[in-house]
Amino acid sequence: MRTIFYIDGFNFYYGLKNKKRIDSTWAKYYWIDIVKLCEQFLGPDDTLIKVKYFTAPPLSLGKRIRQSALFKANDIINKDKFELIRGKYIMKPMMCNNCKQQFEKPEEKRTDVNISVQLLGDCALNKVDKVVLISADSDLVPPLEFIKENFPAKKIKIYFPPTSYSNDLRDISFRRKIVKLENNRNNFELAIMPTEVVKSDGSDTAIIPASWIYDDNSR
Repeated sequence: MRTIFYIDGFNFYYGLKNKKRIDSTWAKYYWIDIVKLCEQFLGPDDTLIKVKYFTAPPLSLGKRIRQSALFKANDIINKDKFELIRGKYIMKPMMCNNCKQQFEKPEEKRTDVNISVQLLGDCALNKVDKVVLISADSDLVPPLEFIKENFPAKKIKIYFPPTSYSNDLRDISFRRKIVKLENNRNNFELAIMPTEVVKSDGSDTAIIPASWIYDDNSR
């Protein structure tokens, strides 16, 4: 089955971050080959077409640099198998209930829309047989329901990021079977990248951010 993974990057990253707060050893999985992680879940009849990763450049320079290093490494390793689809952050005015002062909070925009468009487009153009969504965002239920109703031959699978879950998405998944990524730690372990990822012709290199380096011996 032609299989495409659709990863809600915001959901995935913060799931990892929350898991790291519970168990600090999960910090090592920030620096992973995203395609290789997904490949661990393929069945014998599955063919990976692509991994589509949806996110937005963080407003913080430090976070943006770390994110860019991760995506650069994945581009070098996976080439056309990895596709990055970007939304954006905007500053949303908020009101503090206690002090009644207004403040601004960054909010990610377009990710849900981008995921929905790609899901529907790939199914309508018959580019995929098996859709795998990595997210716990129930806002994605409507496009999945549309696919289920209008493209009944397409198989939908839901994988939940660490520490995340949604009953509504579970109900959409094929035979209501889901995968909790945190229960598949060995797949993360196998997907850890070298600290330096070098292009085959030596023309480019991606290096793990210093704050992401995890030393097992330091525990």
